[in-house]
Amino acid sequence: MVRLDRIYTRGGDEGLTSLGDGERVPKHHPRVAAYGTVDELSSVLGLLIATGLDEPHFSDLRSIQNDLFDVGADLCVPGEAGDRLRLTPAYVKRLEDLIDRENAKLEPLKSFILPGGTPQSAWLHLARCICRRAERQVSEMAADPAERERVNLEVLRYLNRLSDLLFVLARVHNRLGRQDILWKPGTHAGA
Repeated sequence: MVRLDRIYTRGGDEGLTSLGDGERVPKHHPRVAAYGTVDELSSVLGLLIATGLDEPHFSDLRSIQNDLFDVGADLCVPGEAGDRLRLTPAYVKRLEDLIDRENAKLEPLKSFILPGGTPQSAWLHLARCICRRAERQVSEMAADPAERERVNLEVLRYLNRLSDLLFVLARVHNRLGRQDILWKPGTHAGA
């Protein structure tokens, strides 16, 4: 269990931070950027939850926030040191089940949609964009020969699926897609 008696340590005052395995890296290290973006995503989901969500979405998103701490732990403790903290395929399967449950309520899309609509939908679209950024950061890290073997690809799969779920939930919170704002290509092309 985690216990924090002091919040500040002064250990990062020189622009370095420690990964979970004790390795000191710059605060701009791609791994730190990735788990920082995951933390940002969780914070945006916290704002969304604070708007007042009904069940099952309240519990679903609170559970996802917990998963995101697991994602952060997986990213923070690279290699063998973090084997007990690794995401597994069960995390992705749970998201796929949620996507299937929620998407069954929606009519198929006939156009791309613009972020917005209800406030909850707008928060979900923002969360989706942050999730995609985290996914890009993890993907970039996985492509780096120095990091490739230290990246759990289940994290990449989880973030990919989570962004899909957030998109579907944004539509659900736009009155089951009835308040989706449809993209109208070239609307002002002649203006």
